[in-house]
Amino acid sequence: MTGSDACSAVTTGAGCGPATTGPASTTVTLLIADDDEVTRSGLRTLLAAQPGIAVVGEAADGVEAVEQARRLRPDVLLMDVRMPRRNGIEATRHLLAEPIGPAGPPKVVVITTFENDGYVTAALSAGASGFVLKRLPVRQIAEAVRVVAAGEAILFPAALRRMVATRPLGSAEALPKAALTGREEEVLRLMATGLSNPEIADSLTVSLETVKTHVGNVLTKLGAQNRTHAVVIAYESGLVVPGFAG
Repeated sequence: MTGSDACSAVTTGAGCGPATTGPASTTVTLLIADDDEVTRSGLRTLLAAQPGIAVVGEAADGVEAVEQARRLRPDVLLMDVRMPRRNGIEATRHLLAEPIGPAGPPKVVVITTFENDGYVTAALSAGASGFVLKRLPVRQIAEAVRVVAAGEAILFPAALRRMVATRPLGSAEALPKAALTGREEEVLRLMATGLSNPEIADSLTVSLETVKTHVGNVLTKLGAQNRTHAVVIAYESGLVVPGFAG
């Protein structure tokens, strides 16, 4: 993954300036799940030192991650995918299948060593809001946590294209009987390039509210957990091909 990939992903395609994720006083509570104690401890120490983030707990495997999420009710769960007892994919699917507290389940950010890890694509399909690489600077991982907590998704368009390119693709007919309109398909293709809603509005010369309506319709019709999941479906169905660049 290039530096530009990481930058565009954290800001949902809006450049590398400071993300507008809410008031500076807002604190995001974070649970870290990783089976490697050294990695987990290092992430905790580094992320706890970042502004606006409070690390409330750790988990050494997917079973413990679910148990801790139920008990601690964090805003975000930073989830390794390859863990014993229950991997990050199954843990993500389990978490998002049931409400945890009045705010619902935590947002899940997958953290991985390899950007072409097939587990990552599966985790995104299970409902994770995005992924980050362990080798990224801690400030970028922290910003990803803040962005997801604010309700946005983290898209790495180039990396996602590379991951999905290694998987068998179907055809546009393979989409779940979505019956997307032509405009909704257009919006989905632009989402796949990592464009934010305001950028899609500019590209199509329509209002931001119109784009939000189209995005909401796309997620509903695809049965997608979030924006990232919708893009995975688009690639895997063949509606968007790996070489697509907008």
